Amino acid sequence: MKKGRILWVDDEIELLRAHILFLKSRGFEVIPVSNGYDAVKMVSTENIDLVLLDEMMAGKDGLATLTEIKAKKPGLPIIMITKNEEESLMEQAIGRKITDYLTKPVNPSQILMACKKVLEQQRITSEHASLNYLEEFQAINQKLYGDLNAHDWTEIYQKLAYWELEFDDHPDLGLHETLEDQKRDCNIEYAKFIEKIYPTWVNEDVHFRPTLSPDVFPQYIFPMLREGKKVLFIIVDCMRLDQWYTFAPMLYEIFDIEIDFYYSILPSATPYARNALFAGQFPSEIHQIFPDIWTRDEDDESSMNRYESELLSRLIQNYELNKYLEYNYLKVLDATTGWQVEKKITSYLGNSLITLVVNFVDVLAHQRSDSDLLKEILPNEASYRSIVRTWFKHSWLYAILRRFADLDFTVVMTSDHGSIRVQNDVKVLGDKTTSANIRFKVGKNLNCPPKYALVVKDPNKYKLPDVGINTNYLIAKENFYFIYPTNYHKYQAFFKGTFQHGGISMEEMILPIAKMIPK
Repeated sequence: MKKGRILWVDDEIELLRAHILFLKSRGFEVIPVSNGYDAVKMVSTENIDLVLLDEMMAGKDGLATLTEIKAKKPGLPIIMITKNEEESLMEQAIGRKITDYLTKPVNPSQILMACKKVLEQQRITSEHASLNYLEEFQAINQKLYGDLNAHDWTEIYQKLAYWELEFDDHPDLGLHETLEDQKRDCNIEYAKFIEKIYPTWVNEDVHFRPTLSPDVFPQYIFPMLREGKKVLFIIVDCMRLDQWYTFAPMLYEIFDIEIDFYYSILPSATPYARNALFAGQFPSEIHQIFPDIWTRDEDDESSMNRYESELLSRLIQNYELNKYLEYNYLKVLDATTGWQVEKKITSYLGNSLITLVVNFVDVLAHQRSDSDLLKEILPNEASYRSIVRTWFKHSWLYAILRRFADLDFTVVMTSDHGSIRVQNDVKVLGDKTTSANIRFKVGKNLNCPPKYALVVKDPNKYKLPDVGINTNYLIAKENFYFIYPTNYHKYQAFFKGTFQHGGISMEEMILPIAKMIPK
């Protein structure tokens, strides 16, 4: 089986016959030409997979040939072979998008490895990815039914998120469905773990539980401020670990990054998780201070987070940092506001703490539910990751981070909760006061089979607001979502496959927190 067609361009091609025969013996088809003119013509008329191009040739030299080939076939990989080791020449070649270069004299093994790297890398890495995942699959399954703790679950979720990105790069492996099934199995067991341990966590001393939403400022931000460091704290609403992984490589180029993890409280939704983060308190404790937060229209999450700045101010006072700490609280709901913030960000540099809430990822998830166009653009998790990465690359947020890479600030980036693509509906009954959320419900006398949801009959036990007599909560497990019997089929189809939050899943609750120090 032919492994690829290679065009080898060298004005001393006859001297390379042994090299050409060696490549042919390894399954490659090699077409030799002795000048740049014939090379350009060959590329125009033949299907070529790779060009080996001599830099020093009579007539049309290597760089000129390279330019013409790229004009005709921009994506065609080219390996340049040269005697000249001058840095300026290499910069010219790289600037014209060569794939690789080799320095003469070259031996057959060097040429073979270079060709395999270009032509067979995808196949080789795919084969290894497949084998490595199947080993990982077995290891996770063996571990899954043991006595796992919060750290174990974080490790499992990290591995699953890693494989999601690997399979994005190798879509033909056919293992996406296997990975999805394994994620579902993991979330079934994860929900059992959370149901059992969560009441202990929220009522336990902070030193004996994993980091939860109210612990983020005291554990990650305040210690640095006490040391005299300046901090830019960024909360990307609804950002998942796999989405962080997609754009983090852009940040590793300009920051030294340490990654840690914390757990969102329940419900894993903005009105609860982010308020708890800014308050350093659980929702039941916040309710004592601002009792009207959870009594307004629960469809309007922005109004339910209207006290964030005040909550942060109270938290700073409680930790006695207000005597010497100047800070800013900024929330960006759209790109126009984001670019305005980017332009005036330098006016905040005298403050010790800049807190920035970014809503794009959350808005994207919500608007996808209502837009047929976005549903077509974002049919699955892989496309969601891709869009988030594209947005970040061209965003005002990345522009701000590039500026802070040259400033004496430590940047901390995290999320308040993640999201999950819901697939299985559950009918629930509720009166007109019941909240409209898809992954959790708050109302009177709500009930649901325990297979589908955590039923919270005593809100105080979970440190949730008790907003009336017989108030209870339903918090969906795995990838279930709640709908009412009225217009059942309409809403079943409308919400199936949408990205939602507020429930119990690794994707919604296990969150990255990155500490970034400028290089």
